[in-house]
Amino acid sequence: MYLGIADFWVFLAYTLCVSAALLCVIYGLINWNRNGDEVSPESVAWAKEEDMRSQDL
Repeated sequence: MYLGIADFWVFLAYTLCVSAALLCVIYGLINWNRNGDEVSPESVAWAKEEDMRSQDL
């Protein structure tokens, strides 16, 4: 019996769920303020072209 849970597999499932949640929080904290994808000049040109085309419609 682990922490009042009679079945080992249920205990293992709880432990893995809590561990996965903890890993997600740690990953989020580490990557909180990292820069995302940088915008390339080709992407800016494509966005301007798409904007101009949408204005023509």
